Amino acid sequence: MDAAADEADLNRAFLALADPARRRIIARLSRGPATVNELAEPFEISKQAVSKHIQVLEQAHLVTRSRDA
Repeated sequence: MDAAADEADLNRAFLALADPARRRIIARLSRGPATVNELAEPFEISKQAVSKHIQVLEQAHLVTRSRDA
């Protein structure tokens, strides 16, 4: 990886972590896996908004999402 790509990755990570809601989501996930519903519980925002926060964290390579059938 070149320096520009490394810097872009760092910028995405710091941008993602700049939001307090996303930091709270990361803190919760540091204790173990959770569903979107579980992550949304403490917030007064929609599940769709929480899902968008998770998407930002995924794009910054800070979390991964999986689906269990």
